[in-house]
Amino acid sequence: MLESSVKVLKEGLMEKRSDGLLQLWKKKRCFLTEEGLLLHPPKQHDQQQHQNRHQITASEPGKIKELLFSNMKTVDCVERKGKYVYFTVVMAEGKEIDFRCPQEEGWNAEITLQMVQYKNRQAILAVKSTRQKQQHLIVAHGHNIIKNSLA
Repeated sequence: MLESSVKVLKEGLMEKRSDGLLQLWKKKRCFLTEEGLLLHPPKQHDQQQHQNRHQITASEPGKIKELLFSNMKTVDCVERKGKYVYFTVVMAEGKEIDFRCPQEEGWNAEITLQMVQYKNRQAILAVKSTRQKQQHLIVAHGHNIIKNSLA
């Protein structure tokens, strides 16, 4: 997903629960795209502020965490507590990544909506591909019938 530039649909700060023993909340600069969610350390984003707000470039791919919709299973809203909404992104391999953000930001809904749109696009492409293969088989089979009848 990290091409030279990616169209950003939503940008802002969220907090991600760390994987460590203490499970601290760490701020991340997040970019929602048509392909998934990019997580940057906030410092890295500050260095990129001079770039176009609707595009980001992959300057340091090792520091950017990608959560691709192709690898996401679900987005579960866990609870709304105080000013935060807590939610979990469940990846296809079973890994769970916890986030929190202010309720008015609506990250969980935006991520869910984009994931559903991504999955729908993939399903449409799969149906089109299957239909093209079927059409090709029908045409090839039709040519064989005509060729055999002429022989």
